[in-house]
Amino acid sequence: MTTIRIANHAFATAAPGKALNIALWTLQVLVALVLLAAGSGKLVGSAAMVALFDAIGIGQWFRYVTGSLEVLGALLLIVPGTTAFGAVLLACVLAGAVVTHLTVLHTAPTAPLVLFALTALIAFGRRSQLVNLLRS
Repeated sequence: MTTIRIANHAFATAAPGKALNIALWTLQVLVALVLLAAGSGKLVGSAAMVALFDAIGIGQWFRYVTGSLEVLGALLLIVPGTTAFGAVLLACVLAGAVVTHLTVLHTAPTAPLVLFALTALIAFGRRSQLVNLLRS
């Protein structure tokens, strides 16, 4: 029987090259700005966000939790060494947003789906950070 250990594979642990690193940082900053704005809107209680979370029906406390997670994830995206963790956190939040748009709000989840794809791409590009954490 053959056992394959992906964590030791060069593909799983390779740090991105210079061009990819620049592209990832650019993407990280842009996604962080978008999610910082979205999270801030939830935290300050903009009318649109209050109405959206009323339609979801869980309660306004969930707006604060979601906004806090989005702001935290956005900050983690721009702090070196924590990028992968921020991307995974945001991917989870955005996956929940996609499911909520489809099942509760019955609206197109275009924005959260695009942001989910971008955060998943960042997490993949920074996967060496996750591998290093799992090894320690």
